[in-house]
Amino acid sequence: MSKLHDTDDIGVNPTAERPFSQIIDTLISRRGALKGMAAGAGAAIAGGAVSHLVLAGPAQASTASELPTTLGFEEAAHVIADSHHVAPGYDARVLIRWGDKVVADAPEFDANNLTVEAQEKQFGYNNDYVGFFPLPVGSDNSEEGILVVNHEYTNPELMFDGLTADNYLELITREQCDIEMAAHGASVIEVRKENGAWRVVPNSPFARRISMRSTECVLSGPAAGHDRLKTSADPSGRKVIGTLNNCAGGKTPWGTVLSGEENFHQYFAGDPSNSPEAAAYKRLGVSGKPTYAWGKYFDRMNVEKEPNEPNRFGWIVEWDPYDPTSVPVKRTALGRFKHEGGTSVVNPDGTVTIYSGDDERFEYLYRFVTTGKYNPNDRRANFNLLDEGTLSVAKFNDDGTMEWLPLVHGQGPLTAANGFASQADICIDTRRAADLVGATPMDRPEDVEPNPVTGKVYMMLTNNTNRKADQIDAANPRADNAFGHVIEMLPPGPDGKRDHTAKTYGWNVFLLAGNPAKPEHGARYHAQTSAAGWLAAPDNCAFDRRGRLWISSDQGSAQRKNGIPDGMYAMDTEGPGRALSRFFYACPRDAEMCGPEFTPDGKTLFLAVQHPGEEKNSTFANPSTRFPDFTPGMPPRPSLVVVTKKDGGEIGA
Repeated sequence: MSKLHDTDDIGVNPTAERPFSQIIDTLISRRGALKGMAAGAGAAIAGGAVSHLVLAGPAQASTASELPTTLGFEEAAHVIADSHHVAPGYDARVLIRWGDKVVADAPEFDANNLTVEAQEKQFGYNNDYVGFFPLPVGSDNSEEGILVVNHEYTNPELMFDGLTADNYLELITREQCDIEMAAHGASVIEVRKENGAWRVVPNSPFARRISMRSTECVLSGPAAGHDRLKTSADPSGRKVIGTLNNCAGGKTPWGTVLSGEENFHQYFAGDPSNSPEAAAYKRLGVSGKPTYAWGKYFDRMNVEKEPNEPNRFGWIVEWDPYDPTSVPVKRTALGRFKHEGGTSVVNPDGTVTIYSGDDERFEYLYRFVTTGKYNPNDRRANFNLLDEGTLSVAKFNDDGTMEWLPLVHGQGPLTAANGFASQADICIDTRRAADLVGATPMDRPEDVEPNPVTGKVYMMLTNNTNRKADQIDAANPRADNAFGHVIEMLPPGPDGKRDHTAKTYGWNVFLLAGNPAKPEHGARYHAQTSAAGWLAAPDNCAFDRRGRLWISSDQGSAQRKNGIPDGMYAMDTEGPGRALSRFFYACPRDAEMCGPEFTPDGKTLFLAVQHPGEEKNSTFANPSTRFPDFTPGMPPRPSLVVVTKKDGGEIGA
């Protein structure tokens, strides 16, 4: 990653130095890794969880027919290149790029003459979450729909000629900061498959840009209107201009999008030490040393001038992609932290559970369960369902069970004596509430997704090189965890009818990432994982309609050190091919893999290529790659890619 962004995921949890319970041999080795092929992980909570991990060796086979897997593709080349590439038999094509038209009157992209007016109407920068919403609403149409795409952050050194990581804070202008703000947020576009090829539908009535600079959002739930959310521009504490650092997200059962605000801390200037919010801001990394220069020109981005403005970010934002007039709502009941994702599942009793990770070293996994029940017959009746419910945080036990600890005002330490005068304070200071109840600090909880077939839940843990040997526990079993791992959680109940409201789950370590050919990595996959199948830094994930797990990776600045690209990996979660990881798609040089999203029929996979060319010495004039245009003078452009099978069949079949 560029110098501008290497403050990401620094870790500010003061509880990280607290030693955890002594580990006898970690969950993996104590329960015994299976030899040969993995069996299904169906252990009930009462009987404890079983790891089902095997130590992978550097197997040579890459042809699926030679392996115990349901995946039928030959692996892509596991090499870093200037452009992207995909498994043989598949097409990967750019659908839309930074600067392409979103709304009808958007001008053509001109990399040398960027304007804020244009960027407000064009596809934003650094696309992350992708959600496909079939048309018409409520259908399972796989050939026409709406795509919602998050825009997480900007690389000004690649956007503006003359800026570098070293001179950015000094030289960037007010207009350029305005353009950056307009490039954040989300894009909503309509797409259609015609004659086997996908295209963006021009002049779509659904098309819109949601930007940090100009889109009005509202706050709802327990914290809405609280004094700590009031500013001079909004004395009501209920309206916010913009949404910021939108990373992973999710969809609700009623067809709205959930967009997670993640690393909002890096945008606020000013010394927070004299603010009444000083302790809260320290816990969230608002340090007065921002990555971005916005506070230089805009008072609301300076905590000395607007001390409450950071409290208005760090939420999950909901809006209706089917309604271009829908006002985005920041749902405060789901808590405030650095949200990675917001994925949902309907429970047997009709309530809805939302999972979200807090993407920073030594942070936590959260769950929200609605009080009300989902109404499948009245879409609009569900629109405020996320304003009332129970927010909880996860504690992982060494015996293979996990507990959900409620973050409810008046319960346990969450009282006025500890600074929580109401549920609003818990929602605003969610991290500190989770500290007090004893949650388990994790190795960067990223995407968290329920498997639609089995109901098991999978959490991507990207990495944590700050974890020391006396801080390991069963759920985070490696010190100096450079490669990350995946945890599988088992709510009680049979497949497809699991209870995501239960207080206690079972859990397993599904895989430990890293190179199995290097014993010092401590990697664990299926024994027949090939030399091309190993990954580092699991980030986002998705499930195809067969319940197979697809993992995207984000190695950041370690990509070149590891010698492999970021990209997409697929594997079975059940049966003889469990955790047999296979490499499917490679990002271009220095890019991170985001998205991923399948159409309901499984025949299309949308992928987000974020920050191509983000290398510490890359600039607009001299980038490490010019993906996807490869035109002289054109900088790299974050892009949305659509993958289909050449024979028109199902992805992975």
